[in-house]
Amino acid sequence: MAYTICVIPGDGIGREVVPAAIEVLRATGLDLRFHFAEAGWACFQELGTALPDETVQAVREADATLFGAVSSPTGRRVEGYRSPIVALRRGFHLYANLRPARSWPLAGVRPGIDLLIVRENTEDLYVQQERLEGERAVAERVITRQASERVARAACRLAMGRRRKLTIVHKANILPLTCGLFRDTVRQVAGEFPGLEVEEVLVDAMAMRLIRDPESFDVIVTTNMFGDILSDEAAALCGGMGLAPSANLGDTAAVFEPVHGSAPDIAGKGIANPMAAILAASMMLSYLGEAEAAGWLVQGVETALRRRVMTPDLGGQASTAQVTAVIRETVEALAAGRERDALERPAGGGAGHTGETWWAAPYHELECAVGDGLVLEPLPAQGVPRPAAPGRRYVSNSSGDIFRRQAWL
Repeated sequence: MAYTICVIPGDGIGREVVPAAIEVLRATGLDLRFHFAEAGWACFQELGTALPDETVQAVREADATLFGAVSSPTGRRVEGYRSPIVALRRGFHLYANLRPARSWPLAGVRPGIDLLIVRENTEDLYVQQERLEGERAVAERVITRQASERVARAACRLAMGRRRKLTIVHKANILPLTCGLFRDTVRQVAGEFPGLEVEEVLVDAMAMRLIRDPESFDVIVTTNMFGDILSDEAAALCGGMGLAPSANLGDTAAVFEPVHGSAPDIAGKGIANPMAAILAASMMLSYLGEAEAAGWLVQGVETALRRRVMTPDLGGQASTAQVTAVIRETVEALAAGRERDALERPAGGGAGHTGETWWAAPYHELECAVGDGLVLEPLPAQGVPRPAAPGRRYVSNSSGDIFRRQAWL
């Protein structure tokens, strides 16, 4: 099946990480037809609009849109300029902003995190209704039952497909009308889903619990600004913005983007982390129904991390091109059915291994045990020969994978 993808690189490193994501997408072998369009600050300076009509039409006609990052004038108002991503969210009623956060094989990242923040995406303080009244500035916060209900329904459906737990985050004790309306609406919708566990957490308590106990959360649903802040906090727990993708979903359109900004300080240096854009592309493939190919992209990112092929933001020394190459090669091998080639080649092209030990422990605990020169490799649970030597054990995770720890020369 052919898919039309609108591609909006935007500004800064968006013009580096989006081409990287496209390179990896091409490696899947899917029939993806890319239509490039412009938006952002540079576009505004050249054309007088940050979101041309042609771009809006391209988004409308596409099966999905891959968006990079845009720069905005900081600390000043520029007549006629409006954030293109905010305009797309409101113009296409992209009411659900999905921001996953999960543990990755990185030093300092705690194991067991696997949560999804579902953020209402079209209203709250982000309606940008501000005005000056003499010596004071006023911003309007808009919360509607309709918007709250549709994002609540999306969050409940997602939770039912995961671990069946929903956390409602609000501040209704201080904002009883706006947050109260949101909370009550989500409660009502959640009641339509038997078997769904529902809890409520005030946003300030949530900020603390997310640091102390992130493993306890599954799907978190909240209002626009709270979700924006909490999702960045969750990203920091899992490796940072370079590993944070997001999806903007509506009933007629979908836009996928890395959470990070345009990073003008590193633009053009060839060191931008492409992983968030590639993970956003993975979310896009899942949305299109290509779950297997979406998984290949995630495995590609995991492989690069395990081999320690990382850009400087993650503590590595690799370039954008080097990281992209590892992920692309992994996806190519998986698409061709060469899983062992994709997952077992050691970092740096090592010549062999000194031995292997089979561990009975959760995957992320094994990751924490990996030291210098050691790589943890996943193997499919089916078709792997069981070693006869005593003391070698297997472990399966929730995906049915077993894991081998290898020491490479």
